[in-house]
Amino acid sequence: FIESLNWKNNMSIRPFRDIHRRNTKVINVGNVKVGGDNPISVQSMTNTLTKDIKKTVEQINDISEAGGDIVRVSCPDESSTLALKEIVKNINVPIVADIHFHYKRAIEAAKFGASCLRINPGNIGDKKKIKEIIEAAKDNNCSIRIGVNSGSLERDILEKFKEPCPEALVESALRNIQIIEDMDFFNFKVSVKSSDVFLSVKSYKDLSKVTDYPLHLGVTEAGSFVPGSVKSSIGLGSLLMDGIGDTIRISLSDDPVKEIKIGNEILKSLNLRNRGVKIISCPSCARQGFKVIETVKILEDRLSHIKEPISLSIIGCVVNGPGEAALTDVGITGGGKDSNMLYLNGIQAQKIKNENMISKIVSLVEKKAEEMQKKNDTFKQN
Repeated sequence: FIESLNWKNNMSIRPFRDIHRRNTKVINVGNVKVGGDNPISVQSMTNTLTKDIKKTVEQINDISEAGGDIVRVSCPDESSTLALKEIVKNINVPIVADIHFHYKRAIEAAKFGASCLRINPGNIGDKKKIKEIIEAAKDNNCSIRIGVNSGSLERDILEKFKEPCPEALVESALRNIQIIEDMDFFNFKVSVKSSDVFLSVKSYKDLSKVTDYPLHLGVTEAGSFVPGSVKSSIGLGSLLMDGIGDTIRISLSDDPVKEIKIGNEILKSLNLRNRGVKIISCPSCARQGFKVIETVKILEDRLSHIKEPISLSIIGCVVNGPGEAALTDVGITGGGKDSNMLYLNGIQAQKIKNENMISKIVSLVEKKAEEMQKKNDTFKQN
């Protein structure tokens, strides 16, 4: 019976309200296009010593495997920029070189394989040095991110506004945009980050009204996993719902892979990105017909390798189970006497006992993913 079901490519939940993304310029970060109607990319940053090539490559590849599109690495010294030569040979995602103050590091990074340079022109200082950076970026097909941060505003701007505020961050961003535009360079994106959610959100909203360059979203130094994820979700979520944002980074004092997972979950929850299995599950209660929390944890782990967009509902009882299952590719609704109902494409398929449930779900999701991959490959070939 299951084999005879007409599986669809993907059952997507129609949002109640479409998000109309802000129309921005398109730039290239390596082979990733940022801005316009291109997918919102998810970024993270390595926390290894960049000059430790082996560990840095391993972490970049872990980030990429988790769904990271772009990875930033810090380049505080010459040995770090030199390491980029070998690093870029062993990865498959674009690298952003994080540069502060020393302009020569930016020039080296552009020559040695970085796809983007994160700089704050105001901190570089001398316009002759900035021009050398721009020339290196042009010569090596390298984009730039103007990174304005509330903790490192230019002295005169800070003196003018007395404290970091949205007006100060926007003025700094516009000043730096003008510096780079005057040098006939336009392949850049902008960020105006703060560790304060309200300051970050207002700064990005104000900046989006006066420039159409793509925006890199982030709440900087957000903290450890739980508080940082919450702050980032509130800040970035509110901006994304207003159509603001072309690439994002979740800044956590934790494993960079977790930043990617949270970033992807934010986009998935807003129907802005579909990658991997989207699990809809209940918090469980006395009505549950199986151990919901334990089941979800196991499924998250065993289905983490799936990249195709598949929706899965895991509901412990029949109160909300059938309704949720009607909107997902695969669904389980808990019943009595160790008997749960399996749904495929919203249709009741068969009863499954607890002991067989996890293995059955994994098998069905993997089969669905394989079918979707084959169809995608066929489409690309044609």
